[in-house]
Amino acid sequence: MISAAKKNPELAQASNRILVGTSIQGDVQTDGDIRVDGKITGNMTVNGKLVIGEHGSVEGDVECKNASIAGSMSGTLKVHQTLSLSVSAKVEGKVHSEKLSIEPGAELNGSVTMGAVMHKIGAKEEKSVQTA
Repeated sequence: MISAAKKNPELAQASNRILVGTSIQGDVQTDGDIRVDGKITGNMTVNGKLVIGEHGSVEGDVECKNASIAGSMSGTLKVHQTLSLSVSAKVEGKVHSEKLSIEPGAELNGSVTMGAVMHKIGAKEEKSVQTA
């Protein structure tokens, strides 16, 4: 992040927070990082790191570079690099991640796809989206 911040100083401050007591309905897209301690109902595209705090929740499809979850998430979660689940995490749905770290006590209900298999799934999805 430091080298990226030197090249693009505006990215150094591209961090967002959804605080406890805040609820958002709709899609969220950011080029930076985001921390959710409130509630988001909708799809998210995060080019940086997604952090869902212990009291935070996200319902919808999420795509991000890295993720650290201590709260709840339901839907499809696609993490391009590393997904970390804390002891208080509750994740339900489809999970696609390059790497996965789960603390004992975290809940993960659904399907998990990791590593090279994830790249093949992404390629299949791209091919099926193309039209003649």
